[in-house]
Amino acid sequence: MPPRRVITGRSQEPRKRFAEELRLLRTERGESLRRLGDVLGWDWSLFGKMENGETLGGPEVVQALDTYYGTPGLLLALWELAVGDQTQFREKYRQYMALEAKAVSLWHYAASVLPGLLQTEAYARTLMETGLLEGEELDRQVKARIGRQELLSGPNALGFRTILSETTLRTPLPDPAQWQEQLEHLLAVGDRRNVTIQVVPHSAGLYALNGTHVTFLRLADGRVVAWVETSYSGNRIDGTTDVDLLQLRYDRARDLALSPADSRKFIMQTLEEAQCEPSI
Repeated sequence: MPPRRVITGRSQEPRKRFAEELRLLRTERGESLRRLGDVLGWDWSLFGKMENGETLGGPEVVQALDTYYGTPGLLLALWELAVGDQTQFREKYRQYMALEAKAVSLWHYAASVLPGLLQTEAYARTLMETGLLEGEELDRQVKARIGRQELLSGPNALGFRTILSETTLRTPLPDPAQWQEQLEHLLAVGDRRNVTIQVVPHSAGLYALNGTHVTFLRLADGRVVAWVETSYSGNRIDGTTDVDLLQLRYDRARDLALSPADSRKFIMQTLEEAQCEPSI
């Protein structure tokens, strides 16, 4: 009789499997996240995010975990598979683009990264490179993102409002010239009648959307769908109660934001400061 196949019940998706193995190894040792951080020298919250699938971490921290757990090469191999697997992300991103194509207006909040519809090619490329895309795949993704910006131009242009955390304007590109180009692009797009840009300054203090990237898509039938995004993935929110709660938080962030005119002045000031900074 042939031996039975062992079924582990664990995820077959590389990213989820990596997170599951990290969590299993830690809990089997009875370690807390804080203890793990103390022993290995990284902030404990990083390990929590890795176990929740919010981030994959870098090879250095994964190698340190392999050494600590006595699993030489195992976690690093799973990490490599997870890094190379874009299937889950692409599928969810396709869902968002399908919604975006049907939308009649968009409201957006940016916690730390400028919205794709307002990014220059250099900004998009730099951002995607941090997500470990490269080569032809990187070129395709950048081209696709820039191509989506046609939604904001032409006779059927979408109405688009974005509220930017000041953090998005205080996180420059490595190349000063490219960063100045990005700020100039924000000012140019913000001049369009269908685009409204507002900035929430750091002086506004804490508010409910501080760490959440969210887009509200109003569809032709009047429904509003929310899309909440992290650097790892995105999730569609359909439930009326959940969408209403997110919209309430969005409205409160908007109450704290500078007016569109003052926001433009803020971006102009940021550009002037960037132009005055000495290049290295």
